[in-house]
Amino acid sequence: MNARRASWLLGALLLLAAALALLGVCVGSAGFENLVGPLLDPVSDPGATAMAQQIVWDIRLPRTLGAWCAGALLGLAGAVAQGLFRNPLADPFLLGSASGASLGVALALAALGGGAGMLGGAGMMNGAMAIGVFSSSAWVRLGLTGAAFGGAVLAVLITLALASGVQHTLRLLLAGVVVGVVLGAMTHLVLLFSPESLQAMQAFMLGSTSFVGWTACALMAGVWALCALAAGLLARVLDGLSLGDATARSLGLPIGPMRAALVAVLALATGTAVAQTGLIAFVGLAAPHLVRSLVKTTSAYLMLLASAMGGALLMAADTLARWLIAPQELPVGVLTAVLGGGYLLWLMQRNTRVMRGAGL
Repeated sequence: MNARRASWLLGALLLLAAALALLGVCVGSAGFENLVGPLLDPVSDPGATAMAQQIVWDIRLPRTLGAWCAGALLGLAGAVAQGLFRNPLADPFLLGSASGASLGVALALAALGGGAGMLGGAGMMNGAMAIGVFSSSAWVRLGLTGAAFGGAVLAVLITLALASGVQHTLRLLLAGVVVGVVLGAMTHLVLLFSPESLQAMQAFMLGSTSFVGWTACALMAGVWALCALAAGLLARVLDGLSLGDATARSLGLPIGPMRAALVAVLALATGTAVAQTGLIAFVGLAAPHLVRSLVKTTSAYLMLLASAMGGALLMAADTLARWLIAPQELPVGVLTAVLGGGYLLWLMQRNTRVMRGAGL
């Protein structure tokens, strides 16, 4: 019965994603504008059709699909993190990957000097909260993306070294918190000595899908497929870990190597998403929660459904961020933080009322 409900939920989430993609290509800097009509009727106005094709295929469609891919990566990483740490409040950034990515971007922007700052200011035109460097030079964009991904991976490696491996999840969790705080302080120190990078760095910290193109979409989709396959193969380990380490070992599961593999999946998914879209909060935390509130299922289904839920959440948030204050654009990371925080507060209040009603 749960498997059937999970299948229905997956189908509903995919249909929702398709509807949001159709809506997303019709929302731009001017708010809602129907570009589907000119695309379907090229005879009436060939000029309008050519313009609509350029806007949809070169800007809005890759951005909308990129939002789904980034959300799917964060949702998958969130489900892995919560299962790995046996904590429903765990999120993909717990191992310090977000702070490492921020430090990598800050160092890259500081190395680019004042030119990067001016380009970052150019990225604020028409209210688009994108990093201007990303849109002005493919090489600079590639360099910043590589710096973000490299910083995220390095932060996870430092966390693993401090925790002496992956055997103790509590030590791993504490090491991740420490690494996140230290690297965050180093990021602020770099920005203190490179104030011209502040504006471009602010766009990265707030999160944006504005600079996502087809190359980024293909990269995130490929990494998601790889991580989803690996997570599916490791789902039995998460099911075993939910019963405790002793029970998992009694089932004959090689806990150490498989826990290391789960950490690798978590780091790869989170690092790829952060490198392409910046820091987007609460998607990885809220997506598994929403799935669990709708269906009780195994880890394999949970990770797949959390991916679909994360993709739908970020796609909806990105479309809403473009429309709310058009022609300006609200940073999608700010919107997800507000909505995600509100959802968790509501969840806490509901649980408190339930416990009071039960006399606990």
